[in-house]
Amino acid sequence: METTDVVILGAGAAGMMCALEAGRRGRRVVVLDHAARPGEKIRISGGGRCNFTNREAPPQRFLSRNPRFAISALSRFTPADFIARVDRAGIAWHERTLGQLFCDGSAAQIVAMLTGAMAEAGVDLRLGRKIGAVSRAGRFVVETDAGAIAAESLVLATGGKSIPKMGATGLAFRIAAGFGLAVTETRPGLVPLTFAEQELADLRPLAGVSVAARVSLGRTSFEEGLLFTHRGLSGPSILQISSYWREGDSLTIDLARGGTAGRALREARGAGGRGELLAALSRHLPEKVARMVLGRSGLSGRLADQPNAALDRIDAAVHRWQVAPVGSEGYRTAEVTVGGIDTAALDARTMEAKAMRGLYVIGEAVDVTGWLGGYNFQWAWSSGWAAGQAV
Repeated sequence: METTDVVILGAGAAGMMCALEAGRRGRRVVVLDHAARPGEKIRISGGGRCNFTNREAPPQRFLSRNPRFAISALSRFTPADFIARVDRAGIAWHERTLGQLFCDGSAAQIVAMLTGAMAEAGVDLRLGRKIGAVSRAGRFVVETDAGAIAAESLVLATGGKSIPKMGATGLAFRIAAGFGLAVTETRPGLVPLTFAEQELADLRPLAGVSVAARVSLGRTSFEEGLLFTHRGLSGPSILQISSYWREGDSLTIDLARGGTAGRALREARGAGGRGELLAALSRHLPEKVARMVLGRSGLSGRLADQPNAALDRIDAAVHRWQVAPVGSEGYRTAEVTVGGIDTAALDARTMEAKAMRGLYVIGEAVDVTGWLGGYNFQWAWSSGWAAGQAV
């Protein structure tokens, strides 16, 4: 049987970061992945330009049963640390809204940076390998279609269940559970939300229309773009709130954040507004959205003929639209998995299982889920780095 120091399951962002760090420490590292190429999620992220981190990554922008768990790794390998590596690799990048950093060129540059560093560190990357049973008898033993490998340390870096067409299966969860580690409830995150047929009758004509919105669920709210789809709602604000949404929850949506539609219509009416109500409201919303708002409010006609109560109804429909999604588009389009291997079972500094020395869990497999905007990649870099110092 082949033996090595470390076997890492998964050649994604976290797995590659862990591998190159462990290799630099002189550890013999084998990385196994079923895919034909490493870093497939990196390649498709950010429209092919990879939103590789965010300027800031405070723990408040991560969901977990234990929100403080991520602090150790995030504070020891920061966004600035990863940016420095990108700069040293000569990869040009730019900043978009809300601190999001993207490659100027292809996301493949980030993959090349990581695989190049792994090669320099002597990491053995093996792609297209099917992983079978994983057991422990003194050492960890990983069965593959090319034979078994025994190792002192095993790192679970296969991600969650999101985007199954890329091969996501929840393998890390099954292996962890087999070793006695608890797995929290998992669900799709950063995913479009869907609506019942009666709601869609009003929304379908708006498919493809976007607005700058504020979407709220309880005390949590996001002010970003909202996109109407044939199945419901998407766009950054919806993807963000989806990680918090549970079946039965209602959302409050402001379709014209920063504005006051009711006041604006009253002022227009006071200035002698003789035009149609639709035309007046369309100055503040896309016309199709304005039609939807008026249709749901049961209003039409001239602005000058509208009483204050009617304008108040419009204001509520624009700024306090109450909607109740019936579901999401699921793991098929979800960018991440919310939940995962319980942080209570892991050492926050090393990512090692407390009850099983030599077993490590990193990246999306852990019950740590970031907001949209580079946070999940930063968690992958930070948790992978932390484990790489310890395996």
